[in-house]
Amino acid sequence: MHIDLPKDKLYYSIGELAKAFDVNASLIRFWEKEFDILKPKKNAKGNRKFTPDDVKNLQFIFHLVKERGFTLEGAKTHLKENQKKTLDKFEIIRKLENIKTQLLNIKNHL
Repeated sequence: MHIDLPKDKLYYSIGELAKAFDVNASLIRFWEKEFDILKPKKNAKGNRKFTPDDVKNLQFIFHLVKERGFTLEGAKTHLKENQKKTLDKFEIIRKLENIKTQLLNIKNHL
Protein backbone atom coordinates (compact mmCIF):
# COMPACT_ATOMS: atom_id res chain seq x y z
CA MET A 1 0.00 0.00 0.00
CA HIS A 2 1.31 3.38 -0.96
CA ILE A 3 0.12 6.38 1.03
CA ASP A 4 0.53 9.92 -0.16
CA LEU A 5 1.76 12.09 2.71
CA PRO A 6 4.28 14.94 2.63
CA LYS A 7 7.69 13.62 3.68
CA ASP A 8 8.96 16.84 5.25
CA LYS A 9 6.44 17.12 8.10
CA LEU A 10 7.28 16.31 11.71
CA TYR A 11 3.68 15.62 12.70
CA TYR A 12 0.52 14.54 10.91
CA SER A 13 -3.04 15.10 12.06
CA ILE A 14 -5.50 12.25 12.42
CA GLY A 15 -7.51 13.74 9.55
CA GLU A 16 -4.52 13.63 7.21
CA LEU A 17 -3.87 10.00 8.10
CA ALA A 18 -7.52 9.01 7.76
CA LYS A 19 -7.60 10.53 4.28
CA ALA A 20 -4.26 8.94 3.26
CA PHE A 21 -5.35 5.47 4.45
CA ASP A 22 -8.93 5.97 3.22
CA VAL A 23 -10.42 5.03 6.61
CA ASN A 24 -12.44 6.86 9.24
CA ALA A 25 -10.57 8.78 11.94
CA SER A 26 -12.48 6.69 14.50
CA LEU A 27 -10.71 3.55 13.23
CA ILE A 28 -7.31 5.16 13.82
CA ARG A 29 -8.39 6.21 17.32
CA PHE A 30 -9.59 2.64 17.96
CA TRP A 31 -6.31 1.15 16.75
CA GLU A 32 -4.45 3.62 18.98
CA LYS A 33 -6.25 2.13 22.00
CA GLU A 34 -5.72 -1.46 20.83
CA PHE A 35 -2.07 -1.36 19.76
CA ASP A 36 0.70 -0.27 22.14
CA ILE A 37 3.07 0.71 19.33
CA LEU A 38 0.84 3.64 18.33
CA LYS A 39 1.60 6.52 20.65
CA PRO A 40 0.69 9.86 19.06
CA LYS A 41 1.46 13.01 20.96
CA LYS A 42 -1.48 15.11 22.11
CA ASN A 43 -1.55 18.88 22.38
CA ALA A 44 -3.35 20.88 25.10
CA LYS A 45 -6.66 20.50 23.25
CA GLY A 46 -6.22 16.74 23.01
CA ASN A 47 -5.59 16.71 19.25
CA ARG A 48 -3.44 13.79 18.16
CA LYS A 49 -0.19 14.48 16.32
CA PHE A 50 1.37 11.44 14.68
CA THR A 51 5.12 11.21 14.04
CA PRO A 52 6.60 9.51 10.95
CA ASP A 53 7.32 6.47 13.18
CA ASP A 54 3.63 6.36 14.14
CA VAL A 55 2.77 6.47 10.44
CA LYS A 56 5.06 3.48 9.76
CA ASN A 57 3.47 1.56 12.61
CA LEU A 58 0.01 2.48 11.36
CA GLN A 59 0.95 1.27 7.88
CA PHE A 60 2.07 -2.02 9.38
CA ILE A 61 -1.15 -2.44 11.38
CA PHE A 62 -3.18 -1.57 8.28
CA HIS A 63 -1.20 -4.16 6.30
CA LEU A 64 -1.81 -6.90 8.87
CA VAL A 65 -5.48 -6.19 9.52
CA LYS A 66 -6.84 -4.88 6.22
CA GLU A 67 -4.57 -6.47 3.61
CA ARG A 68 -3.61 -9.78 5.19
CA GLY A 69 -6.87 -10.30 7.09
CA PHE A 70 -5.48 -10.71 10.62
CA THR A 71 -7.86 -10.35 13.53
CA LEU A 72 -6.93 -7.64 16.03
CA GLU A 73 -5.77 -10.28 18.51
CA GLY A 74 -3.79 -12.05 15.79
CA ALA A 75 -2.14 -8.81 14.74
CA LYS A 76 -1.25 -7.98 18.37
CA THR A 77 0.26 -11.42 18.87
CA HIS A 78 2.16 -11.20 15.60
CA LEU A 79 3.58 -7.82 16.61
CA LYS A 80 4.64 -8.96 20.08
CA GLU A 81 6.24 -12.25 19.06
CA ASN A 82 8.10 -11.23 15.94
CA GLN A 83 8.19 -7.45 16.11
CA LYS A 84 11.73 -6.79 14.85
CA LYS A 85 11.70 -9.51 12.20
CA THR A 86 8.20 -8.63 10.99
CA LEU A 87 8.89 -4.89 10.83
CA ASP A 88 12.05 -5.55 8.81
CA LYS A 89 10.13 -7.70 6.33
CA PHE A 90 7.38 -5.11 6.08
CA GLU A 91 9.94 -2.37 5.41
CA ILE A 92 11.41 -4.43 2.56
CA ILE A 93 7.94 -5.05 1.10
CA ARG A 94 7.12 -1.35 1.30
CA LYS A 95 10.33 -0.40 -0.50
CA LEU A 96 9.68 -2.97 -3.23
CA GLU A 97 6.15 -1.65 -3.71
CA ASN A 98 7.55 1.88 -4.11
CA ILE A 99 10.02 0.63 -6.72
CA LYS A 100 7.22 -1.17 -8.55
CA THR A 101 5.13 2.01 -8.59
CA GLN A 102 8.05 4.02 -9.94
CA LEU A 103 8.76 1.45 -12.65
CA LEU A 104 5.11 1.37 -13.71
CA ASN A 105 5.12 5.17 -13.94
CA ILE A 106 8.22 5.06 -16.12
CA LYS A 107 6.64 2.40 -18.31
CA ASN A 108 3.48 4.45 -18.75
CA HIS A 109 5.48 7.52 -19.79
CA LEU A 110 7.34 5.64 -22.55
